[in-house]
Amino acid sequence: MADSLDRSTKISSLKESVVKKLCEVLDKSNNNGWRKLGEIVGSDKRFKVSSDDMEMCSLRVLEVEGSPSLMLLRLMGERGCTTGHLMDYLQTLSNSEALQCLKPPVLQILVQPQSVALICGHNLRLSCYAVGRSPLQYRWFKSREEVPHGATPELLISPVRLEDAGFYICRINSGDVCEFSQWAQVDVLNGSTPYGRMKLVIQPQSQHLHAGEALLLECGAVGRPIPRYQWYRNGVLIPNATKRKLTVADAMQDHHGRYRCEISSSSERMWTNEVDVAEACTGHTITPTNKVALLIGNLSYQNHPQLKAPMVDVYDLSNLLQQLNFKVVSLLDLTESEMRNAVDEFLLLLHKGVYGLLYYAGHGYENYGNSFMVPVDAPNPYRSANCLCVQSILKLMQEKETGLNVFLLDMCRKRNFHDDSAPNNVLRVTANIVFGYATCQDAEAFELSSTGFTNGVFVKFLKKRLMEDEKITVLLDRVAEDMGQFDATKGKQALEIRSSLAERRALTDPILPGDSADLAHSRLWAKAHELPETMSLHFDCGAQIKLGFAAEFSNVLVIYTHIIKKPEDMSFCQAHVTDFSLDLDVDPKEMNRETPEETGIYLLSSSLPQHCLYTRLSSLQKLREELVFTVCLQGTFAAMDDDHPVYWSRSVNIGKPLIARLDLHRAMRRNSCLQTCPMPHSPSQSPCHSPGPEHHQHLLYHGSHQGQALNRLSPQHHLDIYEHPQGAVGVNYFYCTFHGENTQNASLNKSYTI
Repeated sequence: MADSLDRSTKISSLKESVVKKLCEVLDKSNNNGWRKLGEIVGSDKRFKVSSDDMEMCSLRVLEVEGSPSLMLLRLMGERGCTTGHLMDYLQTLSNSEALQCLKPPVLQILVQPQSVALICGHNLRLSCYAVGRSPLQYRWFKSREEVPHGATPELLISPVRLEDAGFYICRINSGDVCEFSQWAQVDVLNGSTPYGRMKLVIQPQSQHLHAGEALLLECGAVGRPIPRYQWYRNGVLIPNATKRKLTVADAMQDHHGRYRCEISSSSERMWTNEVDVAEACTGHTITPTNKVALLIGNLSYQNHPQLKAPMVDVYDLSNLLQQLNFKVVSLLDLTESEMRNAVDEFLLLLHKGVYGLLYYAGHGYENYGNSFMVPVDAPNPYRSANCLCVQSILKLMQEKETGLNVFLLDMCRKRNFHDDSAPNNVLRVTANIVFGYATCQDAEAFELSSTGFTNGVFVKFLKKRLMEDEKITVLLDRVAEDMGQFDATKGKQALEIRSSLAERRALTDPILPGDSADLAHSRLWAKAHELPETMSLHFDCGAQIKLGFAAEFSNVLVIYTHIIKKPEDMSFCQAHVTDFSLDLDVDPKEMNRETPEETGIYLLSSSLPQHCLYTRLSSLQKLREELVFTVCLQGTFAAMDDDHPVYWSRSVNIGKPLIARLDLHRAMRRNSCLQTCPMPHSPSQSPCHSPGPEHHQHLLYHGSHQGQALNRLSPQHHLDIYEHPQGAVGVNYFYCTFHGENTQNASLNKSYTI
């Protein structure tokens, strides 16, 4: 480090902190302070500090926080005085304390830790870098307590937990000198996985309260720097309501109204949903005992055209549903047996009063009012027994006495003329069923043609409405209206809603505090979503490796390696993972990449730590044994002339991570889903062979072109009436809105269908 500042630097270019400290010294000095400095400068004809100038400087003491020295330094700077001149004057002044202010400190902090808000389970990284004249020692503290393993410039806590929230500071020692960094606040939220910059992850929930009950509204966002909060009621700012949680101990009628929170950072601003706080009804209140969602996205088909949108759609809906306190299972690319076993596990999470939601994106078809989801291993031609019947799943859900059954089917509904089976699913008459079809009967569903990763048409509009505190049918109605205004699919795809829902049930409904049965179901879900613990591996050479994990989906695991420590004589050090189970079919070319995108991690990339090597393991449901792999360390030493690398290796066993614990790869265990799926009378031939028209087209779908013109129709309301075995009559309300226009000249590619 240099012993002094650049003498040619102008005084006006000095750092504010340096000038402030110098002025404090000169202002308090009597015989060798600012007055004596002014006399010395005044005798130098180059800068001409007059007696009038000195009088003006002295008047600064009459001002609040006024500084005569600051005024003098400004005058000197305006007249061309440099740092070198100032140091000569201070030398003549014999003010060593003032002169020391212009010399670089023995220890200087260059990078301060920044406050941050992040998701529980992610990685917390705080950085503090300093320079000094002797070796530096770092020590991190949380409040007054030392942080374990916090002796490096970067503090890494992986994964971060709720109890890690608090205030952190770093102490740096350089010989006998010690400096403390600024405080950094860490806020840890229990929410979903974000991507992008500041991201809203916890939405407030509507509340219905009796007089005197406590009001608690909570929201949360992640980002760096840490977001700021301001609550509003009925559009009016609430004084002192600047925390994530808004609490009123004894809420009365005056506290009822519409609440929302403004969340901001240095460069961004966003609002939460507006929610109602109202008086609780004295009668029956609709409250789910739990909320569970199964999301399946099939895109990598073995014998049929592959899709792109299901991965993005499942990822986005998973994040949103977690904000609504759903226990979400998100799965990609399932075979027939895996889909059936996944449905069985989904059914195990359901019981009386639970809200159950099934979302499916992929190839599909509809025969005689029954919808079929096509697994990725469906043969060509395939039979209906190779697919899953949605209505059969509904029947099993009804047996659980669920509070709400929601099906969001993002697939085509074209008739399969090669399958003449007519299944007879006898459903109970329950006023709690909602079907949201991405398209109308005998029509295609589209995904937008794009070189990147984009949503399908249905989710493109659904995700904008999903968080609204509205009856689910009202919410879907608004999605239908939004889709109807989309030029790319106008007259080609229209949302259809079928519902028997009698009460006002919404996805935002708060969950009733559970009993032991609810806790048991929650533990069952948590079993399949536990990430392996972060590991710190020590090698004989003295190197230390951090091995971290993240979940992109319930069956997709991300592994990353990071060098924490390497020997001083090691010039190069890198750690990579290898020797994975053949069950996972991992491509070696896509392992241990320097960026997440290179290994196929597109959606989670921004929330992963930097400067690591990344590996993405998909299809964890195929894992038959515990996941054992090798961590290899490669290093070269400066003392070695040939620069040949030296290798060390460690075997790591992380058990069965995430969904692998449920053994979905096994043959259908309970066969409950299989028993209700209809058996075929004839094979089904997929018509999806041609690649479709040219790449410049805007839409993709699978199926034959609809050459006839669609007439402009008004919204039609229908009643589906069917007879219950006991003589009761069920009524299904549904409608389909067409925004008609001639599609005869539309140029389309093919996507979701048989």
